[in-house]
Amino acid sequence: MFQNQEGPSIMNGEFSGRRWLIAIVFSPCLALLVSPVWGADDRVNYNRDIRPILSNSCYTCHGPDKAERSNDLRLDVKTSVFGRLESGKTAVVSGHSDKSELYRRIVTADADERMPPADSGKKLTPQQVVLLKKWIDQGADWKAHWSFIKPVRSRPPQVRHTAAVRNEIDRFVLARLEREGLEPESEADKTTLIRRVTFDLTGLPPTLKEIDNFLADKSPRAYEKVVDRLLDSPRYGEQMTRYWLDAARYGDTHGMHLDNVRSIWPYRDWVIRAFNHNMAFDRFTIEQLAGDLLPGATLDQKVATGFVRCNVSTSEGGSIAEEFRVRYVVDRTVTMSTVWMGLTLGCAVCH
Repeated sequence: MFQNQEGPSIMNGEFSGRRWLIAIVFSPCLALLVSPVWGADDRVNYNRDIRPILSNSCYTCHGPDKAERSNDLRLDVKTSVFGRLESGKTAVVSGHSDKSELYRRIVTADADERMPPADSGKKLTPQQVVLLKKWIDQGADWKAHWSFIKPVRSRPPQVRHTAAVRNEIDRFVLARLEREGLEPESEADKTTLIRRVTFDLTGLPPTLKEIDNFLADKSPRAYEKVVDRLLDSPRYGEQMTRYWLDAARYGDTHGMHLDNVRSIWPYRDWVIRAFNHNMAFDRFTIEQLAGDLLPGATLDQKVATGFVRCNVSTSEGGSIAEEFRVRYVVDRTVTMSTVWMGLTLGCAVCH
């Protein structure tokens, strides 16, 4: 659990300082970790539980591609899902799986009517069928894609093990444990705590001296002082940068043909400095996307735009310059939108 006897609250108000960078880099992981807890009343979550089923099993014939759609039903459009179709039927009737054509078609014994069709190569699991039924019967709550939903602060759930709560995150973790009938572990010893946080923030184990100093510090802020020391360490930026560079598709080679070495390491070092100097996120964004276009752009701001040059590239003599120029533009657009918008914009290639 995200707690310790001496440590400060992790969620004491708004994120401040360099913690925005931790939140940005790890937000997808945290969402996956805590998302089952949001539905403390056991409600099915459309984006988490239903959209993936429809996307993976149904969108080929009932999705956004007009050339592939088999009829007028679109399961990616709310008005089509809940509206009356040309056949006179309704795919989903909120609160009534027994009146919903979508549910009837996935459970029917008639092989000619059952969806997904056998020749599609898709098949719903029994658990997915149960989820779809439960979603409809609970009112078929529809949500936009998560990247279009404004984040809101969730109300921490009530828990039985109140003595184990040190911060709001603990409440969500405890709520999930209690739902599963599990008991929280006892608090880790100080040696384990310093090893965990040092690996998390620097990617390295603590030294024997650092462990001894922490064990000898009996003050209430002992753990907080360790965290502050690690955040001030140059190793912190090096560790956190690994995750950002993965998203930016950084590489020390061109990635094609001979896979020649390319010297783009100044961009890597710029990102490390941004983390270690606690750069504000708006500047972090602007300088990577358009640092060279800023008035009186510094060399450092120009280096920051290495983000848009991290794509796989080639200088092979037989390559067609215009073809690869277009490929580079596509790669940059998709990467930018994935990192900052949570969408790929891959459809823009053809549409």
